[in-house]
Amino acid sequence: MEAKFRKYILLWLSQSVSGLGSSMTGFALVLWAYGRSHSAMSVSMISFCNYVPYVFLSLFVGNFIDRHKKKTIMLVSDSIAAGGSLTVLAFLLAGNLASWTIYIVNMVIGVTNAFQQPASAVATGRLVPEEKISNVSGMNSFSDNLIVVFSPMLAATLFAVGGLPLILVLDLASFLFASFVLMFFIEIPEHVERKTYSSPFTGIAEGFAFLKNEKGILYIMLTMALINFFSRLTYENILSPMILARSSDNSIVLGIVNASMGIGGIVGGAVVSVKKESRHKAISIYVSAALSFLFGDLMMAVGKNALWWSIAAIAASLPIPFIMANQNAILYRKIPAAIQGRVFAVRNAIQYSTIPIGIILGGYLADHVFEPFMCSTGKAAGLLGKIVGNGTGSGMAVMFLCTGICGFAISIASCFNHKIRNLD
Repeated sequence: MEAKFRKYILLWLSQSVSGLGSSMTGFALVLWAYGRSHSAMSVSMISFCNYVPYVFLSLFVGNFIDRHKKKTIMLVSDSIAAGGSLTVLAFLLAGNLASWTIYIVNMVIGVTNAFQQPASAVATGRLVPEEKISNVSGMNSFSDNLIVVFSPMLAATLFAVGGLPLILVLDLASFLFASFVLMFFIEIPEHVERKTYSSPFTGIAEGFAFLKNEKGILYIMLTMALINFFSRLTYENILSPMILARSSDNSIVLGIVNASMGIGGIVGGAVVSVKKESRHKAISIYVSAALSFLFGDLMMAVGKNALWWSIAAIAASLPIPFIMANQNAILYRKIPAAIQGRVFAVRNAIQYSTIPIGIILGGYLADHVFEPFMCSTGKAAGLLGKIVGNGTGSGMAVMFLCTGICGFAISIASCFNHKIRNLD
């Protein structure tokens, strides 16, 4: 068992290197897209095109994941995603890179993520002892947020040295390194099913049948879908345009705020990776979410400089590792290993189905509702202006105010659901 866990640590480290390369590319492309259009919608579309195929396909890939080798699925998925980065590089070098190119590439990456993420989740369960699942969630949060801290700074430095082509080349190099480690050094124990299915809907039905008997887990997924909706209205696509708009397009300020968000996640992840499991896992999920909305979103709304935005970013991100760790601890204990692929795929479809809606709606509301509203001379706009300030970006700040209130209310209300409380 210890040998398998050491293998997981090697996998975690190599995948983190690959994640750093992808994150640098993502940061550079957001700056590129917003710099061309100065539209929140242009940033929203990048994420939207990634999530839509991911959510849709998640419904159908569960039995495929359970019936095939997780290592092969991960390698093929990552290879196709790397092909997307290579395509962007080719268009860039040819001088033909356009927003639609990035949108199409992100759709392809969304397809690969629909296979890669549940396969990776099942692989984690195969390699990690049950008692270390919550610690591993903390490790993942730690590495993910360490990437958030360093990728903007590295991307900005590398962009100044060699431009976007250099960043894309390093992204591809990080993929090759991670794939080499996975291919030659990682063995994932398999429990591959030989059962055949008459249609792809059979696996979906089995996943939902499990959730029908485990109402507490189903309610967690449904409430997390609501929480994801409100968080994606702002953080996924509005944060970067708002900071750039309110800082005179200062990418350094944006990098500082993104780094601060990563610092909060690093601290939270480090604590989760070493602490004992919570005795009240289900309640801890929603208390953590409530604190994130209360102190993160509301402070982000009223902040008017890099210091306040950075404090808000730390407050928003620090509780996130506790949400993920407690949710994963519940899922891995409750879901039988033989059907984890199906249930995780259905979980992804349910829990993340609201993300593309939040992303595209957030971009539309920012450009066509809240920003024009805050430019008006009405009394309501004047009152809100006293809270969040005036000028370009104030409408997006009002959006953070709204998501903070709504997200906090939903999180607290979820604590009182008796099916969820019974999971403790």
